[in-house]
Amino acid sequence: MGQDSRTSQGQGYLLDNRQIEAGTRFEALSALFDASTFRHFETVGIDKGWRCWEVGAGGPTVPAWLAERVGPGGRVLATDIDVSWTGTAGTAGVEVLRHDVALDAPPDGPFDLIHARLVLVHVADRDAALRSMIRALRPGGRLLIEDADPALQPLICPDECGPEQELANRLRRGFRRLLEQRGADLSYGRKLPRLLRAVGLVDVEADAYFPVTSPACAVLEAATVLQVRDKLIAEGLATDEEIERHLAAVASGRLDLATSPMISAWGRRPDEEGPG
Repeated sequence: MGQDSRTSQGQGYLLDNRQIEAGTRFEALSALFDASTFRHFETVGIDKGWRCWEVGAGGPTVPAWLAERVGPGGRVLATDIDVSWTGTAGTAGVEVLRHDVALDAPPDGPFDLIHARLVLVHVADRDAALRSMIRALRPGGRLLIEDADPALQPLICPDECGPEQELANRLRRGFRRLLEQRGADLSYGRKLPRLLRAVGLVDVEADAYFPVTSPACAVLEAATVLQVRDKLIAEGLATDEEIERHLAAVASGRLDLATSPMISAWGRRPDEEGPG
């Protein structure tokens, strides 16, 4: 699914893949988090010939990296509820499939490695989605889930040193309220280790990463605000003038814009399932 764009709540998608800003957001998210994700793949382990399922792929960069690593003898399946951006690169060795991880049966597997980034935090039936991924893992297969925890570090400007930073943080609070209205769990990331153990994974580990300032953070913030601008105004969470002022401050480069912590948790399905 286009990263942090999906939820099964009736109000629809807050960050719709079909909006033009979605492509900009995917590029910024890749710039911010791909290196960390690829490092985790190396930690978890990946080899030639592996079968990989990239859940909620959004953009093409992660499936392309996986395809290069598993080689022509492997398989990379990239799924999303909206594949508008996933298939833009036409990467050789990547199969693209429209699929809702919470509602649809798991795709044909089993898989050696399953990965989801910025997906479950926004899915209404997170438990069903996680169980679906577990069912698709082979015995001994690895699962890597990466999700934000906005409640752990809620400020987009951790150094709130002036009115521009205060406005940025106030708009971020409004954005989080919109997410919560659509069923997002803003403290989900910290729960991942416990949840992976609860579904039977072993050797569970986790860490966290977030940029404090980066040009890509500014690009991500501008695209995000543009996507939700009308909703912020409609809900009385910001005025048009405030949004214009904030976008000008972002463009000026004066703000140190952070992201929510990205918590990465991984584990292994046991080689032999226990009784029951």
